[in-house]
Amino acid sequence: MISGKHKLAQPDPDDVPKAVINRLSLYLRELQHLLRNGKTTISSSQLGRLFGFTDAQVRKDLTCFGQFGHPGIGYRCEELVVAIRRILGTDRVWTVALFGVGNLGRALLGYKGFSAKGFQIVAAFDADPHKVGSMIDGVCIEPMDRLDDVVARQQIQLAMITVPAAVAQAVADLAIEAGVAGIVNFAPVTLSVPDDVSLVGVDLATELEQISFSVANRDKSG
Repeated sequence: MISGKHKLAQPDPDDVPKAVINRLSLYLRELQHLLRNGKTTISSSQLGRLFGFTDAQVRKDLTCFGQFGHPGIGYRCEELVVAIRRILGTDRVWTVALFGVGNLGRALLGYKGFSAKGFQIVAAFDADPHKVGSMIDGVCIEPMDRLDDVVARQQIQLAMITVPAAVAQAVADLAIEAGVAGIVNFAPVTLSVPDDVSLVGVDLATELEQISFSVANRDKSG
């Protein structure tokens, strides 16, 4: 538990850089690994060293959300895990719908790591009548015309979109109209959503371009 001395600050999400949230996810993963290995405390310099960050960067990231260190101790791993999970919102279960059951969609349905992080895919939708009604990893494939009913009944909050780019915006619009509040978009297109809907775009080809740029230019500099 987080003691009263370590209450979380509540900054506006729009004021927190995406890079900070990305680093929090890294800290959480490593802290959970350390706990499994029996380590109970860690300093900011030790935590930063694991990722090539400075101790000042670690402290700056964490102080966006409160004060978690203890004099002479550093951070208590279990306490910091609880705090970061609460910050990231993964201290609860999030219900998720997947749109588009192609190769990527099937892979996401089969990924077991989501449930360990508090994300439960409870429904999948596809326009192909040959897929509708089938079960993949315990999830029933629904037709799009049942979207409103399924979202309401399953209290779905988040969506993952893996449909072709040409229909991604239309699917996002329908998901938002049905009540979805957050979207992870895997389609290679930029979506337009209302201000009160959170959107993250994941373009796998772009990510590969980033790493290929790094490798190519490192070779040149050598």
